[in-house]
Amino acid sequence: MTRVAKIPCTIVTGFLGAGKTTLVRHVIENAKGRRLAILVNEFGDVGFDKSFLAACGVEGCTEESIVELPNGCICCTVADDFVPALETLLGRAEPPEHILIETSGLALPKPLVQAFQWPAIRSRVTVDGVVAVVDGPAVAAGAFAEDPEALAAQRAADQSVDHDNPLEEVFEDQLLCADLVVLNKADLIDADTRARVRAEVEGHLPRAVKVVETEKGAIDPRVLLGLGAAAEDDLDARPSHHGEGEDHDHDDFETVALPIRPAVTAADLAARVEKAAETAGVLRIKGFADVEGKAMRLVVQGVGRRVTHHFDRPWRAGEARDGTLVVIGLKGFDRDAVAAALAG
Repeated sequence: MTRVAKIPCTIVTGFLGAGKTTLVRHVIENAKGRRLAILVNEFGDVGFDKSFLAACGVEGCTEESIVELPNGCICCTVADDFVPALETLLGRAEPPEHILIETSGLALPKPLVQAFQWPAIRSRVTVDGVVAVVDGPAVAAGAFAEDPEALAAQRAADQSVDHDNPLEEVFEDQLLCADLVVLNKADLIDADTRARVRAEVEGHLPRAVKVVETEKGAIDPRVLLGLGAAAEDDLDARPSHHGEGEDHDHDDFETVALPIRPAVTAADLAARVEKAAETAGVLRIKGFADVEGKAMRLVVQGVGRRVTHHFDRPWRAGEARDGTLVVIGLKGFDRDAVAAALAG
């Protein structure tokens, strides 16, 4: 009966640009009145995902239902940020019926699952499931395989780098902890490539885990919610590159927020983002921008050399139409080159 009374939490993990926020937004839009709360974590100190989620326009999806935890990966700020935020949600007059936790793309999920064993929250919440979102085209392109050029640039910036591939390490740890894998952007690769990607993903899985293919994060919430994994009681089945108590070294990555002048057209800005993404070591570019003569805010997202953009909502009255793009990359990437490319 104790477990039945616990509020279920779903951890949504996945590498940078896999489509976690889009998937979470889809769940919000199809919640059918279920009272959800969302904890969203950003690697950098400038938030993006909360604003994107809050713009969904769904009744019941308010600023108050979305809690943002910036300033580092949640796996390293459990005591300072995550547990207090969770306790605040649980202390509401009407606690959520289900909590979605979207981690940073660089976070390891296992330390977060371990936090659910803390006495302050153990009796009140449970990890219903860990959902790993995978970028199908990125896996197909070998984004998580050995990248000699990127590693050479990283080692040139920091001689203490002594492991082979920090991208693959994070990617594997996210899969190793999963109760469900969502192979996203399946529409962007052909059937043979999808089969190859599935085989590669399944090769990382330590146990039988269902793999579901999706397009643009569109999946029935009933597939994600209600897994009943109680993952905090099943840690031994979730191996990791990092032992218990061992630090997860985020020094392999860095982030910078760059102001963006109003774009003449959305296509013009997308072209500048695509050029910036060609800089060695750049992993992810995302943010908002103003387009001259347009009343809507432009969302820009770049993963590798794939850049997408769309208008998400009107600029609010009195809102500063300041454009900002957040760039995440391997340590030592050329920030000046990125800034120059974005400036056009």
